[in-house]
Amino acid sequence: MWFWRRNGTGGRASVLAQRAVAEGPRSGTSASWRAEGWAGEILRAVEAHPPVPFAVIGGGSSEKASRSFVNTIVLCVLVLTILSGCALFTPREEVQLKKATVEELTALLGQREAAIQTMRGLFSAKVRGGIIPIATRVEGAVYYQRPNAMRMRGFTAIGSELFEFVQANDQFTLRLPTMGRVVSGSPSDMSEMGKLARPFQLSVWAMGGVLGTSSVATNETVQLVEDGERYRLDISGPSHDGVQAIQRRLWFERRTLLVVKEDRLSNVGDVEATIQYEDFRPIGDANGGSAVGDERLVRPFKISLEDGKGRGSVQVTFHEIVPNQPINASELGHV
Repeated sequence: MWFWRRNGTGGRASVLAQRAVAEGPRSGTSASWRAEGWAGEILRAVEAHPPVPFAVIGGGSSEKASRSFVNTIVLCVLVLTILSGCALFTPREEVQLKKATVEELTALLGQREAAIQTMRGLFSAKVRGGIIPIATRVEGAVYYQRPNAMRMRGFTAIGSELFEFVQANDQFTLRLPTMGRVVSGSPSDMSEMGKLARPFQLSVWAMGGVLGTSSVATNETVQLVEDGERYRLDISGPSHDGVQAIQRRLWFERRTLLVVKEDRLSNVGDVEATIQYEDFRPIGDANGGSAVGDERLVRPFKISLEDGKGRGSVQVTFHEIVPNQPINASELGHV
């Protein structure tokens, strides 16, 4: 429904598509193929050497011949069963886990945050639990320019504007056309927004995961914990009483070192929100500077937020993300 025209593309809208890799129906080295091959060999061997008549075996002792024949059949059945069962057990592929230090992960956060200077995005949001009194499903657009200029607009499925949220420096303005309200204040204190403060705070955190999880500030300390196939980074900062307290927890997936989960904590240590990052895809032009070091820039296209107090959840799914293209002042709005 929403698109923008990019310079040099002749008005064509950029579309991001997923690719699926199709695999063949059967691998020539699979366990099931080997089992079928052995089974065929055994059956051919039985056909080539039919059982000897009972009267001939053991000098005419039919009872001994019968037991011998039954034992042979049982053994063949057991062999076939074991070989067929091998198809159920395939060797587990060894997982290559990367090693990283606190300094390396901290530097990686800073690089990923700095990699996006501007961004346009189209998204859909589903809200559950009644934490937002506007709508349970929102179609939206977001515009961003570093260091902290952001504009989010929300619409109904038929295109009616639900809200406009504009943030610049240390000020924000929220406009609600359907309610006839305009609220302004500081992002550090959204109490003026009343019941709307919580959902918009969650939305800002969700956008932060796409822009690049916030880097570690100079007045923050970091502790690294090895948590199975993930690294956990505990980030502490000064609280209201001046004591260092954990404010964020970040989980890095150790095969890619991407942040896949984040906890936001209050000054007293309660979890305010848990954020899951999924569906990572490359964005931008591979030859246009959209990279972190030698790796292509990737971002999560699905973000799920759970309110720490159990008041609801927000799921944001991006349809398109366009990084590092010029943005007009009119697109960023005004406070």
